[in-house]
Amino acid sequence: MQPVSPNLIDLAKRAANLSRPILRRHFRTPVDVIRKGDESPVTRADREAETAIRQLLSREVPDHGIIGEEHGNERTDADYVWVLDPLDGTRAFVVGKPTFGTLIALAYKGRPILGVIDMPILGEQWIGAAGHSTTFNGQPTSTRDCAHLSEAWINTTSPEMFSAGAEADGFARVRAASAGCNYGGDCYGYALIANGCLDLTIEASMQTYDYMALAPVIEGAGGCITDWSGAPLTLSGDGTVLASGDARVHAEAVSLLAS
Repeated sequence: MQPVSPNLIDLAKRAANLSRPILRRHFRTPVDVIRKGDESPVTRADREAETAIRQLLSREVPDHGIIGEEHGNERTDADYVWVLDPLDGTRAFVVGKPTFGTLIALAYKGRPILGVIDMPILGEQWIGAAGHSTTFNGQPTSTRDCAHLSEAWINTTSPEMFSAGAEADGFARVRAASAGCNYGGDCYGYALIANGCLDLTIEASMQTYDYMALAPVIEGAGGCITDWSGAPLTLSGDGTVLASGDARVHAEAVSLLAS
């Protein structure tokens, strides 16, 4: 795969930087929480941030497609499609936790090639792109070595993500084999793998806009990210995500999930 052009990386960064002040302005202020059709929450902050990002992309790359959590899809048959989650972690946002983020991805022919994880309150930003090393606030960052799942610290946003049966059982096997499990964080758990702080994040019930930006960040930092079967993440994934800093831990987790 050809390296992503610096112009596209700059555009993704500018899009994230547009979202930051909008989310900061609404953070820890009275906001109306609306329940969408799937019962997930949304606020004015989500919608304003996505509108600003979409306006920028429409000006700069009008022939590209867009998939957005809040304002729908455009030109999804284009070779290049942007995938936007303006506020990943709305539940954290509405209760005043600073661990929500903005996710911006660019897919080429269905595969993620560029991703940004931006934490507006913490002032932290990760950018991953094909052909480039992942950066954290402009400096190269990388995952850490971890030879065995028994030595790995793992993360998931909530055990409620896993449906009863195979998903819940699979998660339980991975958790039991690990050194310990931390809960919460939404996209932040993946960013911390890229920084070498966590070893594995395992989640399910994910939407396209929840996971596309994560893949280039993890891979550009030296990690692995797939669905639970070990297949690459694409626009048409099954909603399961497994991210690891070390390929050995990843293979062990995939094996447990298939048990």
